[in-house]
Amino acid sequence: MRTRRNVMAVVAAGVLLAATGCGAADMTKQSSPFANAKGARTVTLSVQSWVGAQANVAVAQYLLEHELGYRVDTVQVDEVPAWDALSQGRVDAILEDWGHPDQEQRYVKDKKTIVAGGGLGVTGHIGWFVPTYFAKQHPDVTDWKNLNKYADQLKTAESGGKGQLLDGSPSYVTNDKALVDNLKLNYQVVFSGSEAAQITQIKQFAKQKKPFLTYWYTPQWLFQQVPMTEVKLPAYKEGCDADPKKIACAYPTTPLQKYLNADFARGGGDAAAFLKNFHWTTKDQNEVSLLIADKKLSPEAAAKEWVDGHRSTWEAWLEK
Repeated sequence: MRTRRNVMAVVAAGVLLAATGCGAADMTKQSSPFANAKGARTVTLSVQSWVGAQANVAVAQYLLEHELGYRVDTVQVDEVPAWDALSQGRVDAILEDWGHPDQEQRYVKDKKTIVAGGGLGVTGHIGWFVPTYFAKQHPDVTDWKNLNKYADQLKTAESGGKGQLLDGSPSYVTNDKALVDNLKLNYQVVFSGSEAAQITQIKQFAKQKKPFLTYWYTPQWLFQQVPMTEVKLPAYKEGCDADPKKIACAYPTTPLQKYLNADFARGGGDAAAFLKNFHWTTKDQNEVSLLIADKKLSPEAAAKEWVDGHRSTWEAWLEK
Protein backbone atom coordinates (compact mmCIF):
# COMPACT_ATOMS: atom_id res chain seq x y z
CA MET A 1 0.00 0.00 0.00
CA ARG A 2 1.94 2.74 -1.16
CA THR A 3 1.65 5.11 0.92
CA ARG A 4 3.02 2.93 3.54
CA ARG A 5 6.33 1.22 3.25
CA ASN A 6 4.43 -2.01 3.69
CA VAL A 7 7.52 -3.87 3.67
CA MET A 8 10.49 -5.49 3.99
CA ALA A 9 12.17 -7.17 6.74
CA VAL A 10 15.45 -7.45 8.41
CA VAL A 11 18.66 -7.32 6.45
CA ALA A 12 20.86 -10.34 6.28
CA ALA A 13 21.83 -11.48 9.73
CA GLY A 14 25.19 -10.26 10.84
CA VAL A 15 25.40 -7.36 8.40
CA LEU A 16 23.48 -4.75 10.32
CA LEU A 17 25.43 -1.64 11.14
CA ALA A 18 27.37 -2.14 14.32
CA ALA A 19 25.69 0.80 15.97
CA THR A 20 22.19 -0.39 15.33
CA GLY A 21 19.96 -2.40 17.61
CA CYS A 22 18.12 -5.60 16.95
CA GLY A 23 14.42 -6.22 16.55
CA ALA A 24 11.90 -3.62 17.60
CA ALA A 25 13.71 -0.47 18.63
CA ASP A 26 13.33 1.16 22.03
CA MET A 27 14.05 4.78 21.23
CA THR A 28 14.51 5.66 24.91
CA LYS A 29 17.60 3.45 24.87
CA GLN A 30 18.80 3.81 21.29
CA SER A 31 18.46 7.52 20.55
CA SER A 32 21.72 9.40 20.30
CA PRO A 33 22.44 12.13 22.86
CA PHE A 34 23.90 14.13 19.97
CA ALA A 35 20.85 14.09 17.74
CA ASN A 36 19.71 17.62 16.97
CA ALA A 37 22.33 19.06 19.35
CA LYS A 38 23.13 22.60 18.31
CA GLY A 39 26.76 23.12 17.39
CA ALA A 40 27.63 19.43 17.53
CA ARG A 41 29.28 17.98 14.45
CA THR A 42 27.34 14.80 14.92
CA VAL A 43 24.47 13.44 12.85
CA THR A 44 22.08 10.66 13.87
CA LEU A 45 20.53 8.67 11.03
CA SER A 46 17.60 6.28 11.24
CA VAL A 47 18.51 3.01 9.55
CA GLN A 48 15.63 0.78 8.51
CA SER A 49 16.11 -2.95 8.57
CA TRP A 50 16.12 -3.75 4.84
CA VAL A 51 19.40 -3.81 2.97
CA GLY A 52 18.57 -1.02 0.49
CA ALA A 53 17.99 1.40 3.36
CA GLN A 54 21.17 0.20 5.00
CA ALA A 55 23.06 0.92 1.79
CA ASN A 56 21.83 4.53 1.80
CA VAL A 57 22.95 5.06 5.38
CA ALA A 58 26.31 3.36 4.84
CA VAL A 59 27.27 5.68 1.99
CA ALA A 60 25.88 8.79 3.69
CA GLN A 61 27.72 7.92 6.89
CA TYR A 62 30.99 7.28 5.08
CA LEU A 63 30.90 10.62 3.26
CA LEU A 64 29.74 12.61 6.28
CA GLU A 65 32.63 11.20 8.30
CA HIS A 66 35.41 11.14 5.70
CA GLU A 67 34.58 14.20 3.61
CA LEU A 68 32.74 16.53 6.00
CA GLY A 69 34.27 15.58 9.33
CA TYR A 70 31.12 14.59 11.20
CA ARG A 71 30.59 11.80 13.67
CA VAL A 72 27.59 9.72 12.59
CA ASP A 73 25.42 7.70 14.95
CA THR A 74 22.84 5.27 13.59
CA VAL A 75 19.66 4.01 15.21
CA GLN A 76 17.62 1.04 14.01
CA VAL A 77 13.92 1.74 14.46
CA ASP A 78 10.74 0.51 12.81
CA GLU A 79 9.06 2.68 10.21
CA VAL A 80 6.31 4.47 12.13
CA PRO A 81 8.30 4.94 15.37
CA ALA A 82 11.06 6.44 13.20
CA TRP A 83 8.72 9.32 12.37
CA ASP A 84 8.06 9.91 16.06
CA ALA A 85 11.78 9.88 16.80
CA LEU A 86 12.47 12.24 13.90
CA SER A 87 9.81 14.68 15.07
CA GLN A 88 11.27 14.68 18.59
CA GLY A 89 14.83 15.24 17.36
CA ARG A 90 16.04 11.86 18.54
CA VAL A 91 17.19 11.16 15.01
CA ASP A 92 18.05 13.79 12.42
CA ALA A 93 17.07 12.11 9.16
CA ILE A 94 15.29 9.20 7.48
CA LEU A 95 16.85 8.47 4.10
CA GLU A 96 14.31 6.04 2.64
CA ASP A 97 10.60 6.36 3.28
CA TRP A 98 8.08 4.43 1.21
CA GLY A 99 5.14 6.65 2.07
CA HIS A 100 3.36 7.21 5.37
CA PRO A 101 0.57 9.71 4.67
CA ASP A 102 -0.77 9.80 8.21
CA GLN A 103 2.62 10.67 9.65
CA GLU A 104 3.32 13.13 6.86
CA GLN A 105 0.06 14.95 7.56
CA ARG A 106 0.71 15.03 11.30
CA TYR A 107 4.37 16.00 11.40
CA VAL A 108 5.10 17.77 8.11
CA LYS A 109 1.85 19.61 7.48
CA ASP A 110 0.32 20.08 10.94
CA LYS A 111 3.10 20.15 13.53
CA LYS A 112 5.83 21.19 11.08
CA THR A 113 8.44 19.32 13.11
CA ILE A 114 9.60 17.36 10.05
CA VAL A 115 10.45 18.66 6.58
CA ALA A 116 10.73 16.87 3.27
CA GLY A 117 14.33 16.22 2.30
CA GLY A 118 13.72 15.52 -1.37
CA GLY A 119 13.62 12.37 -3.42
CA LEU A 120 16.18 9.61 -2.93
CA GLY A 121 16.26 8.95 -6.67
CA VAL A 122 15.08 5.36 -6.27
CA THR A 123 11.59 4.16 -7.16
CA GLY A 124 10.15 1.38 -5.05
CA HIS A 125 7.51 -1.19 -5.91
CA ILE A 126 6.04 -4.09 -3.96
CA GLY A 127 4.35 -7.02 -5.61
CA TRP A 128 3.83 -10.77 -5.70
CA PHE A 129 6.43 -12.76 -7.61
CA VAL A 130 6.99 -16.29 -8.83
CA PRO A 131 10.33 -17.66 -10.07
CA THR A 132 10.78 -17.03 -13.75
CA TYR A 133 11.48 -20.70 -14.40
CA PHE A 134 7.98 -21.52 -13.10
CA ALA A 135 6.38 -18.64 -15.05
CA LYS A 136 7.93 -19.98 -18.26
CA GLN A 137 6.44 -23.41 -17.59
CA HIS A 138 3.05 -21.98 -16.63
CA PRO A 139 2.62 -18.53 -18.23
CA ASP A 140 -0.90 -18.05 -16.91
CA VAL A 141 0.31 -18.07 -13.28
CA THR A 142 1.29 -14.44 -13.76
CA ASP A 143 -2.39 -13.45 -13.67
CA TRP A 144 -3.85 -13.46 -10.14
CA LYS A 145 -7.09 -14.95 -11.48
CA ASN A 146 -5.24 -18.20 -12.11
CA LEU A 147 -3.44 -18.48 -8.78
CA ASN A 148 -5.98 -20.86 -7.24
CA LYS A 149 -5.23 -23.26 -10.09
CA TYR A 150 -1.68 -23.58 -8.73
CA ALA A 151 -2.42 -23.54 -4.99
CA ASP A 152 -1.64 -27.25 -4.60
CA GLN A 153 1.75 -26.87 -6.25
CA LEU A 154 2.56 -23.86 -4.05
CA LYS A 155 1.53 -25.27 -0.68
CA THR A 156 4.09 -26.05 2.01
CA ALA A 157 4.11 -27.68 5.42
CA GLU A 158 3.55 -24.24 6.93
CA SER A 159 0.60 -23.17 4.78
CA GLY A 160 -2.05 -25.50 6.21
CA GLY A 161 -3.12 -27.22 3.02
CA LYS A 162 -3.39 -23.95 1.10
CA GLY A 163 -0.95 -22.35 -1.29
CA GLN A 164 1.81 -20.43 0.45
CA LEU A 165 2.33 -16.70 -0.01
CA LEU A 166 5.75 -16.08 1.52
CA ASP A 167 6.15 -12.78 3.38
CA GLY A 168 9.05 -11.36 5.37
CA SER A 169 8.70 -9.83 8.81
CA PRO A 170 5.31 -9.60 10.55
CA SER A 171 6.43 -6.26 11.99
CA TYR A 172 5.82 -4.53 8.66
CA VAL A 173 2.48 -3.51 7.28
CA THR A 174 1.47 -5.34 4.13
CA ASN A 175 -1.78 -5.73 2.23
CA ASP A 176 -1.32 -9.43 1.66
CA LYS A 177 -3.80 -10.95 4.11
CA ALA A 178 -6.50 -8.55 2.91
CA LEU A 179 -5.67 -9.30 -0.72
CA VAL A 180 -5.89 -13.05 -0.15
CA ASP A 181 -9.28 -12.66 1.55
CA ASN A 182 -10.77 -10.09 -0.80
CA LEU A 183 -9.61 -11.81 -3.96
CA LYS A 184 -10.86 -15.15 -2.56
CA LEU A 185 -7.54 -16.89 -3.01
CA ASN A 186 -6.83 -20.31 -1.55
CA TYR A 187 -3.58 -19.15 0.02
CA GLN A 188 -2.07 -18.66 3.45
CA VAL A 189 0.33 -15.80 4.21
CA VAL A 190 3.41 -17.29 5.90
CA PHE A 191 5.92 -14.94 7.52
CA SER A 192 9.54 -16.00 7.28
CA GLY A 193 10.48 -13.57 10.06
CA SER A 194 12.93 -11.29 8.30
CA GLU A 195 14.28 -10.21 4.94
CA ALA A 196 17.31 -12.43 5.52
CA ALA A 197 15.15 -15.48 6.27
CA GLN A 198 12.98 -14.78 3.25
CA ILE A 199 16.03 -14.55 1.00
CA THR A 200 17.33 -17.85 2.39
CA GLN A 201 13.98 -19.54 1.69
CA ILE A 202 13.79 -18.12 -1.85
CA LYS A 203 17.32 -19.32 -2.58
CA GLN A 204 16.50 -22.79 -1.28
CA PHE A 205 13.41 -23.01 -3.49
CA ALA A 206 15.40 -21.79 -6.49
CA LYS A 207 18.25 -24.24 -5.91
CA GLN A 208 15.74 -27.08 -5.99
CA LYS A 209 13.77 -25.50 -8.85
CA LYS A 210 10.62 -25.58 -6.74
CA PRO A 211 7.73 -23.20 -7.43
CA PHE A 212 6.98 -20.46 -4.92
CA LEU A 213 4.89 -17.31 -4.57
CA THR A 214 6.42 -14.49 -2.58
CA TYR A 215 5.83 -10.92 -1.56
CA TRP A 216 8.89 -9.07 -2.83
CA TYR A 217 9.97 -5.64 -3.97
CA THR A 218 12.18 -3.60 -6.19
CA PRO A 219 14.86 -2.43 -5.98
CA GLN A 220 16.42 -5.57 -4.57
CA TRP A 221 19.71 -7.25 -5.48
CA LEU A 222 18.30 -10.80 -5.23
CA PHE A 223 16.71 -10.51 -8.71
CA GLN A 224 20.25 -10.78 -10.12
CA GLN A 225 20.60 -14.25 -8.61
CA VAL A 226 17.02 -15.51 -8.67
CA PRO A 227 15.07 -14.11 -11.63
CA MET A 228 11.44 -13.58 -10.66
CA THR A 229 8.34 -12.56 -12.61
CA GLU A 230 5.60 -10.41 -11.12
CA VAL A 231 2.05 -11.68 -10.79
CA LYS A 232 -0.41 -9.10 -12.09
CA LEU A 233 -2.87 -8.10 -9.38
CA PRO A 234 -5.92 -5.89 -10.06
CA ALA A 235 -4.60 -2.54 -11.25
CA TYR A 236 -3.76 0.07 -8.65
CA LYS A 237 -5.94 3.18 -8.69
CA GLU A 238 -5.65 6.18 -6.42
CA GLY A 239 -7.54 5.48 -3.22
CA CYS A 240 -7.97 1.74 -3.78
CA ASP A 241 -5.88 1.08 -0.68
CA ALA A 242 -7.60 3.65 1.54
CA ASP A 243 -9.37 1.03 3.65
CA PRO A 244 -6.85 -1.63 4.72
CA LYS A 245 -9.59 -4.22 5.21
CA LYS A 246 -11.06 -3.77 1.73
CA ILE A 247 -7.90 -3.65 -0.35
CA ALA A 248 -8.20 -5.65 -3.56
CA CYS A 249 -5.65 -3.92 -5.79
CA ALA A 250 -1.95 -4.00 -6.55
CA TYR A 251 0.68 -2.06 -4.68
CA PRO A 252 1.57 1.25 -6.31
CA THR A 253 4.93 2.41 -7.56
CA THR A 254 6.52 4.84 -5.10
CA PRO A 255 9.33 7.37 -5.55
CA LEU A 256 11.21 6.95 -2.26
CA GLN A 257 11.65 10.07 -0.12
CA LYS A 258 13.97 11.53 2.53
CA TYR A 259 12.80 13.42 5.61
CA LEU A 260 14.70 15.62 8.06
CA ASN A 261 13.97 16.93 11.52
CA ALA A 262 12.87 20.55 10.98
CA ASP A 263 15.39 22.05 13.42
CA PHE A 264 18.19 19.98 11.92
CA ALA A 265 17.16 21.02 8.40
CA ARG A 266 17.49 24.68 9.43
CA GLY A 267 20.57 24.46 11.62
CA GLY A 268 22.37 21.33 10.48
CA GLY A 269 24.83 23.14 8.26
CA ASP A 270 26.88 21.13 5.78
CA ALA A 271 25.39 17.85 6.99
CA ALA A 272 21.80 18.93 6.35
CA ALA A 273 22.72 20.34 2.94
CA PHE A 274 24.52 17.12 2.05
CA LEU A 275 21.58 14.90 3.04
CA LYS A 276 19.19 17.05 1.01
CA ASN A 277 21.50 16.64 -1.99
CA PHE A 278 21.95 12.89 -1.51
CA HIS A 279 20.38 11.41 -4.65
CA TRP A 280 21.37 8.24 -6.43
CA THR A 281 20.01 5.54 -8.70
CA THR A 282 18.53 2.11 -8.22
CA LYS A 283 21.71 0.71 -9.81
CA ASP A 284 23.85 2.55 -7.27
CA GLN A 285 21.81 1.28 -4.34
CA ASN A 286 21.83 -2.27 -5.62
CA GLU A 287 25.62 -2.20 -6.02
CA VAL A 288 26.09 -1.37 -2.35
CA SER A 289 23.30 -3.70 -1.21
CA LEU A 290 24.88 -6.61 -3.06
CA LEU A 291 28.27 -5.94 -1.45
CA ILE A 292 26.71 -5.94 2.01
CA ALA A 293 24.15 -8.72 1.84
CA ASP A 294 25.68 -11.11 -0.67
CA LYS A 295 29.42 -10.41 -0.69
CA LYS A 296 29.38 -10.00 3.11
CA LEU A 297 31.36 -6.76 3.18
CA SER A 298 30.88 -4.55 6.20
CA PRO A 299 28.66 -1.55 5.47
CA GLU A 300 31.68 0.74 5.76
CA ALA A 301 33.76 -1.36 3.36
CA ALA A 302 30.87 -1.54 0.88
CA ALA A 303 30.39 2.21 1.09
CA LYS A 304 34.11 2.84 0.55
CA GLU A 305 34.17 0.61 -2.52
CA TRP A 306 31.21 2.48 -4.03
CA VAL A 307 32.60 5.91 -3.07
CA ASP A 308 35.99 5.11 -4.61
CA GLY A 309 34.34 4.29 -7.92
CA HIS A 310 31.72 7.05 -8.13
CA ARG A 311 33.45 10.31 -7.25
CA SER A 312 31.61 12.37 -9.87
CA THR A 313 28.28 11.29 -8.39
CA TRP A 314 28.90 12.06 -4.73
CA GLU A 315 30.98 15.21 -5.22
CA ALA A 316 27.77 16.90 -6.42
CA TRP A 317 26.15 16.10 -3.07
CA LEU A 318 28.78 18.16 -1.25
CA GLU A 319 27.90 21.31 -3.17
CA LYS A 320 25.64 23.73 -1.31
